[in-house]
Amino acid sequence: MKQLNFHHLQYFYAVAKEGSVTRAAELMNVTPQTVSGQITTFEEYIGAPLFKREGKRLEPNSLGQITLRYADDIFNLGNELSRTLATQDVGQVANFNVGIVEAIPKMMVYEVLNDCFDLENRFLLECHEGDFSSLLADLSINKLDMIISDQPLPVGVSVRAINQYLGQSGVTFFVASEQCEHYQKDFPHSLHKSPFLMPSRKSAQFQNLISWFAQVKVAPTVVAEVDDSALLKIFGQTGRGIFCVATAVEQDVMSQFDVAVIGRVDSISDRYYAILPERKFKHPAVDSVLGAADKLLNIS
Repeated sequence: MKQLNFHHLQYFYAVAKEGSVTRAAELMNVTPQTVSGQITTFEEYIGAPLFKREGKRLEPNSLGQITLRYADDIFNLGNELSRTLATQDVGQVANFNVGIVEAIPKMMVYEVLNDCFDLENRFLLECHEGDFSSLLADLSINKLDMIISDQPLPVGVSVRAINQYLGQSGVTFFVASEQCEHYQKDFPHSLHKSPFLMPSRKSAQFQNLISWFAQVKVAPTVVAEVDDSALLKIFGQTGRGIFCVATAVEQDVMSQFDVAVIGRVDSISDRYYAILPERKFKHPAVDSVLGAADKLLNIS
């Protein structure tokens, strides 16, 4: 069999991902006729069709699915090579791109990433905050070297990645300093009908809190749901409501914000994960992050 034409494979890959010749053509800045012609040539070379039509979408058939899996590996590895070679001077490695799920406390992110600046190999640290699904999509196309998340990679998801458990922490409840005496007296029952600042519904902590509220039979009055953990603390500091964060960063929160602790709960366990793409070579900064997380979260 003659050598595979990777130019044809690229057109196939674009159509398989977009589900449409027209959208693939727009993405590649060529005409739909060019895309159709390249797909036809590729199928003639293989000797079999690669797509089936489902409604308005073109979906890879069984042979197309096999081809797509290989194409994923080929192009992801090519992207990895490009990133590795994208150095500006001798001794510099590719940028370290880290995705951060919005609900993760920023002080925790700082603690686990700070040692990266002291590594021997120089690189540009790029932090990208977003929701879990969007970050996974970026990881799947090799835009990220790691995701710091409050939930693991879901079972069955079509992203070639691995979970690295970082550890867990109980949670600490805070309120504006001038309000703390009232809420400290009868915690956690003092939370009942009290203004509460909830994390994002997309965060693991949201569901953990809902379950714990039911367990201890309290029903706070939710006044806001906030994706950004820093904004959550600012609202809390100004007296807008009670909030909670991982106990692992309790001292950092108290040093930066005018808030006081009203209680701690170990049974609400915030778990943290690093989600890493399956690659031939991992970024040299990954080990630094894993070591810092181990220290912060007291993993034995």
